[in-house]
Amino acid sequence: MREDTGPHQVAVIPGDGIGPEVIEAALAVLRATGVPLEFQRYQAGDECLEKQGTALPPETLAGALAAEAVLFGAVGKTAAEVILRLRRELNTFVNLRPTRAFPGVDCLYPELKLVIVRENTEGLYSGLEDEITPGVVTATRVITQAASQRIARFAFEYALRNGFGQVTAIHKANVLQKSDGLFLRAARAVAAEYPQIEYQEALVDSTAMNLVLRPERFQILLTPNLFGDILSDLAAGLVGGLGLCPSANLGDKHALFEPVHGSAPDIAGRNIANPTAAILCGAMLLRHFGELASAERVERALEQAIAAGQGTTDLGGSLSTTEMAQAVIGRMP
Repeated sequence: MREDTGPHQVAVIPGDGIGPEVIEAALAVLRATGVPLEFQRYQAGDECLEKQGTALPPETLAGALAAEAVLFGAVGKTAAEVILRLRRELNTFVNLRPTRAFPGVDCLYPELKLVIVRENTEGLYSGLEDEITPGVVTATRVITQAASQRIARFAFEYALRNGFGQVTAIHKANVLQKSDGLFLRAARAVAAEYPQIEYQEALVDSTAMNLVLRPERFQILLTPNLFGDILSDLAAGLVGGLGLCPSANLGDKHALFEPVHGSAPDIAGRNIANPTAAILCGAMLLRHFGELASAERVERALEQAIAAGQGTTDLGGSLSTTEMAQAVIGRMP
């Protein structure tokens, strides 16, 4: 609980490519809510590496650690040095990726709504790679009972709080018998504590197929790190693309919000990038701060703008990034 009623402190890291453009759109919408927020900007990413010799300067990391939350744009080649390190340093063990279709967006599944709850600290993303001899590289996949139980508990608690009735643990235990076997045992132990939530398990390859054929069979996907990263991009394709999907990195103390999409250098600087994911990150940030009514205002206004054709060209509209943000603001009560 906060001890004061001053503005929430938010570290803003725009990053590279379209990151600064979509983050500026999100900031405009956040300011329009009237919620007391104080933004402090920091540098990180490819351009920062070129100029300062480091992709994640010490002052940026310190600012992220000192803030109540971080709003992050995108980075390019330095993603491992920046976003993976930020997640690790902030100890954000949850990567939460909600996926939903928007009225007015041409997509495969106009009614789809699902959430991927991805373990964020270990797996193959632990960074334990080694060239044991020339031409032979190994990567160590780390799965622990503690981290697996922690992410499973988050998934079931999230289901309870948000009206979901099902959690599916995603695995490849038929091949990765020890590591995914441990993940499943941890998930089953937690699931037994939540008899009101349906628990099921699915192989990751089967899940990929069924997400394309019958995505309505899933509600919350509980995944190890790499599987969640891949499946969340697949899920984004079902509703119209990465430009519509936000994510939250959550821990016991820190939170970092970032669009799922990358830096898209081919369209950077042209003010045509879709800011939907960044605006939705802003709504998730508001929810994190307990500003539920303001978050709902943002989400409703965004949905109405998209349905009315007030979007960027990839959404079937003709607005610029900045104009779309203003369209959303104009529909906020």
